[in-house]
Amino acid sequence: MAWLALLLLSQLWALAGTSARVRSSCSVPSGEQPWVDNIQVLMEDSVMPSTLPNPSVLIAMNLAGPYNLEAQEDLTNELESSDTADLTTGQVALTIMALNSSCRNPGSKVSDLQREMESWSPPAPREEATAFYSPGLAILALCQKNSEATLPIATIFAKALLANTSPFHVGTGAVATLALTCMYNKTPVGSGDSYRNLFSQVLKRIVENISMRIKDNGIIGNIYSTGLAMQALSVTPVQPAKKWDCEQTMTIVLDEIKQRKFQNPMSIAQILPSLKGKTYLDVPHMTCRGDQGVAPTVPTYPIPVPTSASNITVVYTINNQLRGVDLLFNVTTEVSVNGGSVLLVVLEEAQRKSPVFKFETRMTSWGLMVSSINNIYENANHKTYWQFLSDGTPLSEGVAEYVPFNHEHITANFTQY
Repeated sequence: MAWLALLLLSQLWALAGTSARVRSSCSVPSGEQPWVDNIQVLMEDSVMPSTLPNPSVLIAMNLAGPYNLEAQEDLTNELESSDTADLTTGQVALTIMALNSSCRNPGSKVSDLQREMESWSPPAPREEATAFYSPGLAILALCQKNSEATLPIATIFAKALLANTSPFHVGTGAVATLALTCMYNKTPVGSGDSYRNLFSQVLKRIVENISMRIKDNGIIGNIYSTGLAMQALSVTPVQPAKKWDCEQTMTIVLDEIKQRKFQNPMSIAQILPSLKGKTYLDVPHMTCRGDQGVAPTVPTYPIPVPTSASNITVVYTINNQLRGVDLLFNVTTEVSVNGGSVLLVVLEEAQRKSPVFKFETRMTSWGLMVSSINNIYENANHKTYWQFLSDGTPLSEGVAEYVPFNHEHITANFTQY
C-alpha cells in the first residue's frame, strides 16, 4: 500500500503546486488594490435581470471573493435554471464551472456536455485556431468533474491541436493550456505515462507560442487576452524557454485599468482571477459558506475622465467587397460627436445623417456587437462578420467601449474568417 500512498501524495502535490504557483508569481501591490476592487464592483454591478447571465462573471466573482452577495446569488440561480439547449459548448462548460465555483450541482449539464464532446469532430488542420476555444473549455470543465472519463476526448483534442497549422490565437492557446494542464495533473503517474507525454508535448508547443506573443511591455497578445494567458503561464507544468516577467505584465495591466480599458464586464471577468492570484484550476477547490457575513466596503478611487467636452470629428467608412454577397458598397462620411463618446455614438450619428449607414446590434457576453450594416448580416455558417478597424488596425474593444479620437478613421469591413 506504500506505493499507493506515494502515488496519491504525488498527485496532491502536483495539484497543490498548480494552485500555489500563480499566487507566488506576482501580486497586486497593496497601494494599487483599490483599482482592482473598483473593476470588480463594476463587473458585479452589471449583474441585472435584464442582462444575459454570464458564467464567466460568476467564476471571477467567486474566485476573487464577491462583494455583492445578492448579485452572486441571483446569477447562480439564473445559471442553475438555464437550459443547455440554448447554449453553445463553451457556454455550457463555463456554466458548469460557474456552478461548481458556487458549490452548486450542475446536474445534467455535465452529462449533456460529455455526450456532446464524445461526438465532437476535430477541426481540419487548417481550420481557424479559435475553433478549439469552446472544446478547450469543455475539456477543462469535464476534467474537473471526471478526468478519467475525459481522457479519450482530451487525447483527440490534443492530437488535433498538434496537427493544426493555422495561425496561433492567444486566448485559445491559454484555454487549451488550462484544459491540458488539468488533464496532465490528474492523469496517474506510471499507468498514464503515454497520456502525460502527449499532453506535455502539446503543452510545450502551446506555451512556447504564448511566450512568443509576449510584447516588450508585457502584454500577451492584446490587453484582453492577457488575463487568460497569465493564468496559463502561471500553472503550466511546461515552462517556456523565454522567461515570463509576471511583474512587468501585472504593471502594464494595472496601468491599462487606470486608463479605463477594463469597463466591459467580460473583459474584467477574464483579468480579475489573475489579479487575485487565482486561475480556473482553482474552481474545484472553492469553499462555500452559507453565511458569508457582510460584504466589505469598497473604497472609491479617482477615475480619469476626458479633460475636454469639445466636439471631435470621426471619419467613418462602411465596406462590403466580399464576392457572392449582394449589395457591394464602400461609403465614407464624417460625423461630429462629443469628445469622449464611444464608437456606438458615432454609428448612431452616421445613421441619423443618412440611411445608408443603417446598422443593427446584438447582445453577447462581451456586450453589444454589430450584427448587420445595410441589411448585410453576419453569418456563422459563411464565417462572415463585421470587423471594425482604426486606420487599418482591428479594434480590441467593442463599439460600446471603444472611444475614438479626433480625426480618427474608423472602418467597418465585412470580413470572412
